[in-house]
Amino acid sequence: MEIRKMIADDIPKLALLYKQFWNEDSCEEAMIKQFEKLQRSDNYVLLSAVLGGELIGSAMGIDCEDLYDKCEPFMVLENVIVDKKHRRKGVGKALIREIEKHAVDLNCTQIILVTETDRIDACNFYASVGYNPNTNKGFKKKLK
Repeated sequence: MEIRKMIADDIPKLALLYKQFWNEDSCEEAMIKQFEKLQRSDNYVLLSAVLGGELIGSAMGIDCEDLYDKCEPFMVLENVIVDKKHRRKGVGKALIREIEKHAVDLNCTQIILVTETDRIDACNFYASVGYNPNTNKGFKKKLK
């Protein structure tokens, strides 16, 4: 398995992974347009896990600036997804470790993530790779 920067050719398979997870179609055209925009920004880390030329997972890190204390950056971890056939094989862990390397390189002080509380497997996974569920409480307000 290889963890590498995402490329445009990954987008159709990524759309299928999102459908597998959310059971909803994604607009590939919008995804490609957004990917091109994010790719131009230094604030986004877009990673793909590839095995035998096939996309089997993905993760995104967002470098955020802070206006507090020493004004050091932090990272938000988003959109971690692994193909059902490849779960519990170290794919998610490898993606997160690579995001963490980028965060360290960017001098980030911490990584923050949010997941739904009813996703017990995901919550257990994040705890198993060192993310403490008891340090903060997250809130979410849907606007659309």
